[in-house]
Amino acid sequence: MDFDSSSATHVTDALQDADLDTLLNTHFAGRVVRKDLTQRVKEGANVPVYVLEYLLGMYCASDDAEVIATGLENVKAILTDNYVRPDEAEKVKSIVRERGSFKVIDRVTVRLNEKKDRYEAAFSNLGIKDAEISAGIVKEHEKLLVGGIWVIATLSYFHEEGQTSSPFGVSLLKPIQMPHMNMDELFDGRRGFTNAQWREVLIRSIGMEPAELDESVQWHLLARMIPFVENNYNVCELGPRGTGKSHIYKECSPNSILVSGGQTTVANLFYNMSSRRIGLVGMWDLVAFDEVAGISFKDNDGVQIMKDYMASGSFARGREQMEASASMVFVGNINQSVESLVKTSHLLTPFPDAMIDAAFFDRFHAYIPGWEIPKMRPSFFTQRYGFIVDYLAEFFREMRKRSFADAIDRYFSLGDNLNQRDVIAVRKTVSGLLKLMFPHGGGSQGLMKDDVRDCLEYAMQVRRRVKEQLKKIGGMEFYDVHFSYIDKETLEEHFVSVKEQGGGGLIPEGQGKPGVVHTIGLSDKGMPGVYRIEMQVTAGSGKLAMSGLWNSTAAKEQVKMAFDYFKANASRISGARKVLEHDFHLHVVDLQNSGVLRDLSLASLVAFSSGLVGKPTQSQMVVLGDMSLGGSLKPVESLAECLQVAFDAGGKRVTLPMSSAMDIPTIPGELFTKFQTSFYAEPIDAVVKALGVD
Repeated sequence: MDFDSSSATHVTDALQDADLDTLLNTHFAGRVVRKDLTQRVKEGANVPVYVLEYLLGMYCASDDAEVIATGLENVKAILTDNYVRPDEAEKVKSIVRERGSFKVIDRVTVRLNEKKDRYEAAFSNLGIKDAEISAGIVKEHEKLLVGGIWVIATLSYFHEEGQTSSPFGVSLLKPIQMPHMNMDELFDGRRGFTNAQWREVLIRSIGMEPAELDESVQWHLLARMIPFVENNYNVCELGPRGTGKSHIYKECSPNSILVSGGQTTVANLFYNMSSRRIGLVGMWDLVAFDEVAGISFKDNDGVQIMKDYMASGSFARGREQMEASASMVFVGNINQSVESLVKTSHLLTPFPDAMIDAAFFDRFHAYIPGWEIPKMRPSFFTQRYGFIVDYLAEFFREMRKRSFADAIDRYFSLGDNLNQRDVIAVRKTVSGLLKLMFPHGGGSQGLMKDDVRDCLEYAMQVRRRVKEQLKKIGGMEFYDVHFSYIDKETLEEHFVSVKEQGGGGLIPEGQGKPGVVHTIGLSDKGMPGVYRIEMQVTAGSGKLAMSGLWNSTAAKEQVKMAFDYFKANASRISGARKVLEHDFHLHVVDLQNSGVLRDLSLASLVAFSSGLVGKPTQSQMVVLGDMSLGGSLKPVESLAECLQVAFDAGGKRVTLPMSSAMDIPTIPGELFTKFQTSFYAEPIDAVVKALGVD
């Protein structure tokens, strides 16, 4: 009998899916909803997912098809009657006037009108800006004052002759949120699921279908949830458009707020000194910034205050020192391929210039590689059961009160290359992942070694990705990127790597063409970069042409100086080939977009010589150092940083001036030993060493 193995797999998968649905309805009856219902209803109403599922949870929390069908009609009727569509705002206002009161579903924000000494509510879709609302309601729901929340509100209407204030008032207001959370119920329910099943439950709860996603992608989706369960967690995710980076922060929790890219203020974000009210970080569990490229602070000290807050969870305004627990999330788009960015720049490029600061990025606990998450397709959205988003959000919120950071210490210790900030970052990420996956674990006790190991390795990867970019931005201060952990039982050390570690391949293996020289030096911005000098030698009369020199007069002068020295010492380089019988065209390629190279003359001399004699430099050779017109040698600036960049770019050999020998103690031993090093005493000696000739 023929039996199709692929169809067998599908059958098994279907059974597993059915089992998971059954498990959810058994252990979490009334707390789950079929996610395709959310999608069906959402198409007709532009409201956040947690608003829809709040209603679906009230009417459709069942696996009975008849109950679901009836409930769905009820939800649609409520949305039809009570959800305010912007184009029907005037019609709803009329209904409120005629009936005297009416329930509406809308986003409400409140401001204090100081002139009239009263609170006024603004309804987003309804267009009412000044509906009177009692101080008692505002005091009970302070988020109304910061960012606003979705509510079911009862609007009243009262107007009399000569009245100057708005006739609209808010008599009742109910936030669209679950009233309470029984954590023991959740812990007991969790015990009925395997680790893989529970991971699938969490991913389905945010609307995704895990069966369509690789396990590594599932881990990235879990990482998006960590800021919800971990206090003061800072994370960024950059990647292509359409991968759902901001979806979870906007749609899946009433406790998070998404700030769209654009100008923001310290008052809005942290503390308003005139009204003496704390900003977004004090009112929300999570503040996410969308489109990071467009973020700008109206205040000059905005980024500095943000750095202070991200490091300590506190900030100072005036005489006030305040604390808050909101996590900070930064999401944005990468417009170039990751491969080219890794080689030519760093993976934090989309951030605005004001934020390109090593101290700022060092506060990030994790960097989620958005380019590893596929672009969303219809098949990626689940049609199975998952938690009602509001239930999920309350579970997240409750877990913020707990810490699993000590779970590492039972089985592992961290390697020497992790500094204090790295340790904190890794511990927070591990704690967050364990809270999500093993909420019933009760801290370090009861957690299996392999479970902790999986979380630890992932945590090290996402922190190391931050560190690799810091190394490119901040130099040797962030040299220690070789993260490892030690198994306490076997004493074995395990190193954790990331896929995109550096600009490997910029300096290719094997011998290149004559006249091609790689050098590394500081740019006019003070950062080391990789540069390739290319030389074309043709028959002629000793003319020099130059290109790729950034229109820099200083760079052109350096090349001319190298050419003059070359002509004066040509007989020492080659007795057979004459400079005046050839024309030379020198071109400089800035391989990492670092900017104008400060020291160019010695590398140019090597290029002229290589081109003239027709002999290439040695394989993976990097020429370091510079010279004056008289042939005096200059030591290499920031030698350790330059060597680190050389290693990352694929360099295996370096030539150094003797004057740099005294700087060798500043270079980490394990870095210096990576190179075959040749010292030169004068410029022609540098040529000999670079070309590998006697």
